[in-house]
Amino acid sequence: MSTELTRLQTRLIEHFQRGFPTTPRPFETIASELGTNEDTVLSAISDLKDKGYLDRIGATYATGRAGASSLAAMEVPNDQLEKIAAQVSHFTEINHNYEREDKLNLWFVVTTADQASLDTTIKAIETKTGFPVYRMPMIEHYRLDLGFALKWN
Repeated sequence: MSTELTRLQTRLIEHFQRGFPTTPRPFETIASELGTNEDTVLSAISDLKDKGYLDRIGATYATGRAGASSLAAMEVPNDQLEKIAAQVSHFTEINHNYEREDKLNLWFVVTTADQASLDTTIKAIETKTGFPVYRMPMIEHYRLDLGFALKWN
């Protein structure tokens, strides 16, 4: 399987990290903007997922505006890090996780509908992985643009 991105896939990633359409048929709206059809867009997205470039498509929102969320970290032995990261990523409440060079070496954000669901999800992660999850409460809010360009000049 080729890991190269098509022109359409590159455009999907670059143009819809922000401003994703909130229409009844967002992929049809995207297709119209890109001069193609909805089935082609859905196929390109499916291929991106299969190739590992895309894990999920979903909303992000400011902490405290809706639902409940927490930055979290785990201390995982390096030889188990990849396996545990995959287990954590399996939870739909996790957007992404990443490794840090620290004693707490696996970090992620848990986002749920409410505090009870957040507590349940964190407990489920601990049960599945066998490692404690450390919550990092937000002390000060920072807004980061997490979008990225695929091409550099």
